[in-house]
Amino acid sequence: MAKDVLCEVNNCTYWGNGNKCNADAIYVVSQKGKQASNSEETDCKTFAPEA
Repeated sequence: MAKDVLCEVNNCTYWGNGNKCNADAIYVVSQKGKQASNSEETDCKTFAPEA
């Protein structure tokens, strides 16, 4: 498991100092079914905009 999850989307509820993700879990899906060929074909479903 990854020690640190980095994120540069600073308007996400889970964004923390040093571009660290503070979510308890990360959910990433493929835009093309069950497999992706590159990172551009994926989406982070954990993202939640700051209130």
